[in-house]
Amino acid sequence: MKFDVLTLFPEMFTSVKESIIGRAIKNNLIELNTINIRDFSTDKHKHVDDTPYGGGAGMVINPTVVYEAYKSINNRENAKVIYLSPKGKTLNHAKVLELAKEEHLILLCGHYEGIDERVLKKIVDEEISIGDYVLTGGELPAMCLIDAVARYVPNVINGDSTMEETFSNNLLEYPQYTRPLEFENEKVPDVLISGNHQEIEKWRYNQSLIETYTKRPELLNKKQKEQAEKLIAQKSEN
Repeated sequence: MKFDVLTLFPEMFTSVKESIIGRAIKNNLIELNTINIRDFSTDKHKHVDDTPYGGGAGMVINPTVVYEAYKSINNRENAKVIYLSPKGKTLNHAKVLELAKEEHLILLCGHYEGIDERVLKKIVDEEISIGDYVLTGGELPAMCLIDAVARYVPNVINGDSTMEETFSNNLLEYPQYTRPLEFENEKVPDVLISGNHQEIEKWRYNQSLIETYTKRPELLNKKQKEQAEKLIAQKSEN
């Protein structure tokens, strides 16, 4: 998969090229390029913004520099262009899986009061937000999207890991434990060291239900809520 990022701060993306994503880039599973929008400014001071028509606070990014930066990307005609914006639909697991099927994503990072609407209409396919709050720019949301989507590119990580993690079956992931067997007088649950894989899977599913009911109850259907409430009641009795 190829990611091209249109940004005013390309240096921020060096942190993305670490750990799992870094290995995926080295193994040619992912390509990550940054395009500095400021490079396409014809202003001698490399300005990319101007005051908004109609007045108001802040500055707006010029459409020409964004469009010229976009046109510098090879094979852009077949890419999906995403504008990282608080106006967009919130990024969720279903959208991550959908985007992971794409071969080429172009991510546009806004700043200031935004980008001239005309260029957004011309090149953007979809606006995506990472939450109902405003950041100083679109770089951090773009990094979140890259990290989330890249994990579902084939061979980037072990397939079993993505199948069992949070949101993979609309439930939060069950609690995880490792050595030591006892930490601060609390032991690892006996079922996890029993060797009984059927009972372990049952325990993990039940714990996922409880975790989801406790932290994100809106994800559960009526039957799952009833199951979780029953499990919590049994736990209280014990």
